[in-house]
Amino acid sequence: MQIWVDADACPNVIKEILFRAADRLGVALTLVANKPLRIPPSPHIRTVQVPAGCDVADNKIAAEMQSGDLVITADIPLAATVIERGGHALDPRGGLYTRDNIEESLTMRRFMDELRSGGVETGGPPPFSQSDRQAFANQLDRILTRHHQTESDAGNRARQA
Repeated sequence: MQIWVDADACPNVIKEILFRAADRLGVALTLVANKPLRIPPSPHIRTVQVPAGCDVADNKIAAEMQSGDLVITADIPLAATVIERGGHALDPRGGLYTRDNIEESLTMRRFMDELRSGGVETGGPPPFSQSDRQAFANQLDRILTRHHQTESDAGNRARQA
């Protein structure tokens, strides 16, 4: 498993959680953004800078991610692509996108886009909170724990064969 981050809009506190997790577990973490990012020195953490433009970072992640990878993004169309390709998609506020909820999320996004294009002021998301940070950390921990248990089980089966 590799972790990909749609890093342009990802809160710094979430990046810090991801840096610690990558180093603690030895998981590859790649942050994709259209501007230079500061990262701690680590053999597990890297950045990829893409040109500025609409969906350039999203397209890079979608092209590079593999089945089983985890993508951190608030971009619902990217999350849908990740799920379609067999990956896991986690919102920086801790919401896990799944096959069961992605269509509803896409529908709501389209509806809000229509309202905005019609001149309705919809406002933005609420400020990022401590409970958002905690929800993200908890969901990330569940995903990584499940992944490492699956890897351990596969290794045990291989040794027994």
